[in-house]
Amino acid sequence: MQTNHDPDKEAFHAARLIKEIGRGVKGARSMTREDARLLYGAMLDGRVSDLELGAILLAMRIKGESVDEIAGFMEAAEGAFAPLPVPPGPYAPVLIPSYNGARKLANLTPLLALLLAREGVPVLIHGVQQDPGRVTTAEILAEMGFGPTGTTADMLDAFANRQPCFMPIETLAPKLARQLSLRRILGVRNSAHTMVKILQPFDGPALRLVSYTHPEYLAMLTDYFRSAAPAGRGDAFLMRGTEGETVANANRAQQIDWFHAGEQTLLAERDAPTDELAPAPEGRDAPATADWILRALRGEQPVPPPIAAQVAHCRRVAAALRADMDITC
Repeated sequence: MQTNHDPDKEAFHAARLIKEIGRGVKGARSMTREDARLLYGAMLDGRVSDLELGAILLAMRIKGESVDEIAGFMEAAEGAFAPLPVPPGPYAPVLIPSYNGARKLANLTPLLALLLAREGVPVLIHGVQQDPGRVTTAEILAEMGFGPTGTTADMLDAFANRQPCFMPIETLAPKLARQLSLRRILGVRNSAHTMVKILQPFDGPALRLVSYTHPEYLAMLTDYFRSAAPAGRGDAFLMRGTEGETVANANRAQQIDWFHAGEQTLLAERDAPTDELAPAPEGRDAPATADWILRALRGEQPVPPPIAAQVAHCRRVAAALRADMDITC
């Protein structure tokens, strides 16, 4: 396994922790928050041997992360890169992680981002640029003339021009990107795939749009946002993903829960099943999806109601977060 292991750095010996987390689903015990922070920091710094790293990633894949473990991992992850400045204006930034793309449905994450941005909401999309077999948000944005951003200055310029900003995870958090890339070696996802979806890279409040796929992650993330997420750094909307993306399903809106200061509020209820399908792109590839989104932005196609409602929720909470931040400052 080729990783970022650096033999010149002080090695972190993980055997005592592997012994706890590597006993299988029934026998494994979770780490403390502090142990999780120290371990993940060492993993990101390349101070864990390749053999131990593979054991840790597979053990966590089998066991599943506890709330304390995810909290400790996040402390290490967010300490591994420089925070981004909060832009000026009436809205706190909205974070849209995009690590899945779409395979069966058209990926309308760019529509959500562009609808918010044209209202003056700073929108940072972070994620992967390509995913074999899927149509990514980055590919659709590129068809529309929005390339990836490489610097903080470019990000702030995009916000000032009411444009969404796409920042590859390799630019935003290179050490986390390396953890993500290990999927190509191991063949399975690891804890980094969960952490990038709840990442908060700004140095002040921001609204995170967070999705889950499996029910066990709904329970874990709910507990995390209620009890373990850092206070005063922004809110989160939690919903079931549309093929893993955090955009509302055009045909059947998902339940959205809003987490603020440890309190959970139901923002949107799940729609009942229906045979009436919303207008959607005829093709699912990047050019066809980009063309349809542009027509929707011009009013030539109706915006699916669940996405329009999601935009309204984001605007309201982003404005409230900014007002709270101004009062605090």
